[in-house]
Amino acid sequence: MKAGTKAVLAATGVGLWTALVGAALPALTWVVEQLLLVEEVRRPWWLWPLASWSGAVLAWVPAYLLAQLARAPAIRAAARAWAGAALLLGLLGSARAVPTQLNEAYLALLTVLALLPLALPTLRGCAGRDSGAAPGLVAGLAVLLPWLLLAALGGLLETGLALAAALATGWLAATLLDRTLWQSFAGPGRARLVLLGGLVAGVALVPLAAAVGGAGVNLLEILVLPPLGFVAAALRRRRAVAAALALAAVGPLAFVEPVQTTVLLGLGDVGFWAVLAALASLSVAVLLAIGYGLALRHAMPRAVAGGLVAVLLAGGLAGYLALGHPGLYGDRLFVVFKARADLAGVAAMGDVRARRTEAYRRLVDTANRSQRSLRHTLTLLHIRHTSYYLVNGLEVDGGPEVRAWLSRRAEVDRVLLSPRPRPVPRAPAPLSGPARPDGSPQWNVALLGADRIWATGDTGTGIVVGSSDSGVDGTHPALAANFRGGDDSWFDPWNHTRAPTDHSGHGTHTLGTAVGRAGIGVAPGAQWMGCVDLDRNMGNPARYLDCLQYMLAPFPYGGDPLSDGRPERAADVLSNSWGCASLEGCDRGALRPAVDALTTAGIFVVAAAGNAGPRCGSISDPPAPYPDAVTVGAVDRSGKLASFSSRGPVPGASKPDLVAPGTSILSAVPGGGYRRLDGTSMAAPHVAGVVALMWAANPTLVGDVAGTAALLRRTARPAAGGGCTGDTGAGLVDAYAAVRAARTQ
Repeated sequence: MKAGTKAVLAATGVGLWTALVGAALPALTWVVEQLLLVEEVRRPWWLWPLASWSGAVLAWVPAYLLAQLARAPAIRAAARAWAGAALLLGLLGSARAVPTQLNEAYLALLTVLALLPLALPTLRGCAGRDSGAAPGLVAGLAVLLPWLLLAALGGLLETGLALAAALATGWLAATLLDRTLWQSFAGPGRARLVLLGGLVAGVALVPLAAAVGGAGVNLLEILVLPPLGFVAAALRRRRAVAAALALAAVGPLAFVEPVQTTVLLGLGDVGFWAVLAALASLSVAVLLAIGYGLALRHAMPRAVAGGLVAVLLAGGLAGYLALGHPGLYGDRLFVVFKARADLAGVAAMGDVRARRTEAYRRLVDTANRSQRSLRHTLTLLHIRHTSYYLVNGLEVDGGPEVRAWLSRRAEVDRVLLSPRPRPVPRAPAPLSGPARPDGSPQWNVALLGADRIWATGDTGTGIVVGSSDSGVDGTHPALAANFRGGDDSWFDPWNHTRAPTDHSGHGTHTLGTAVGRAGIGVAPGAQWMGCVDLDRNMGNPARYLDCLQYMLAPFPYGGDPLSDGRPERAADVLSNSWGCASLEGCDRGALRPAVDALTTAGIFVVAAAGNAGPRCGSISDPPAPYPDAVTVGAVDRSGKLASFSSRGPVPGASKPDLVAPGTSILSAVPGGGYRRLDGTSMAAPHVAGVVALMWAANPTLVGDVAGTAALLRRTARPAAGGGCTGDTGAGLVDAYAAVRAARTQ
């Protein structure tokens, strides 16, 4: 085999290896991160830096050796570009040590790291001076168009930092693809330059793209940037290449927040539309490569380039305003105040309605008094804010600079993030199901003995169960008849719907297990009220509190929770099949004051344990770990703890408190259908339904949360423990025994 052929084969192998490492290793790391999130394990800070530098070393070594050993100028130039890109993968990828939630901090660090190589004397002048960025602007704007139509921007600072990071990335890429590279592939005609030079440039852009953007966003950059290598080869001039690549990089960086690429948000949500936009950008880049390769035999006339830029700008802006999501959709902040309401003596009040009224009054008074000064300052600064009382706090518009200012105030305890999902062109379809119950009690209902209680005439009548979840299909045949009604039984802080609606289906299913008819619910005679705290499977501290406050003191549509609340219309039992993860802004104690206050007011709080089993100590996301919440794990038909059910122990509490059926649970879904689902989300509403039966059987127990919880534990059937140290095993709730015990109190 000739030496030249061997060199070409070696270069081909190194190029394929560089592209493979640059694309596959970040994708694998993202999958690992998603598995950690599903298991509710905090991502170690070193995961992405380790992966980035591992990929850098794996790609750099063969590229560097090829650059030293190859004789052909084109191969040496290609290998140098690949080796440089590999080092950039390690350098820029290290920025992902910043927690995923802190996207502004990540973008700022990425910008600084991208500028560092440009400060090196060997790079500052390596490409010489040139003019004419317009052809690059044309290419970049064309690639950016899908993002304008399909995605949404974040906050003002976040968007500005994304632009800065994209500009630094574009200039760095144009420097990496320098004049030496293009000259190595120059020759008669343009085919060799565009095809071979573009291929080499595309390979170099793979590890660079893998290094740019937070977790998940970098995978989108891998789809967007490398195809522009052919455009870069056709343009060659540094400013034009920088303009094209910078505008292309803007799409994922500015229009996608890393935390919203998670599979936890759903496969049909932000991540789906971002992938669709990236694929559209890739298609545009391929067409541009063909067009630029064929058409740009000479420099594009300035008039033509300027005209195309104007057309693309006008068209993109018009499409953005008419079809896209104009505006800024950044995350907010949740300010927790130091002051706590004094609820001493409230729990001892004999009349449960009086307890709830007094608790509401004290909570609101404390919030108004302690928040007055900061509210006034925020109003003067024209910073939007919303007041909360169940946890004494404010939700505030603002980024890191506002967070830093608020954290220094004497009355503030801490400042949490309050993220919100960015809008999408079309929300995912809700759950549906073709199953139809025959009207007889489902296996899970019969396992608890709830149907034996119905035979005595007790179906939970007179008790109100509150559902805070994705919503409720209020027209479902199993739920429509026992909706409490009135102007204070439904609240949707996300979409402001006026009647019970469920865009997901999760909330309809969980509520159906608690109070649904047709044999699916434990307490079919109980009434229900609902609130949406999970829009598209993602909440935040403020939205969770919106619903918890509404359960204590509901108010008419458009009312003020602090002045229009009606605690006499509070829910009696709350079914909560959600957990506020750190990804959503909560820390371990974020919602504890709320659960404590609700319990003091005589409202029974039920919480799902979570689905991070069989790992020990996996009950972590609020409100499940709180002592005042009755936490429920899941068992199967045989009473065996489900493998997915989260386990204890929990510091300071014995968790879970109870277990209930949570596998293959048939319940309602939107549209009048029924479906079987698994999860502790399905287990928790069983206990809410049992409490409704107990309190209906003995109204003197209403509001006695501690006494009721003790009865539930005492009458529960033995169940196998989770196999974790300190976890003695929670009992399987027994509706029949619990109600019989309640009647004797």
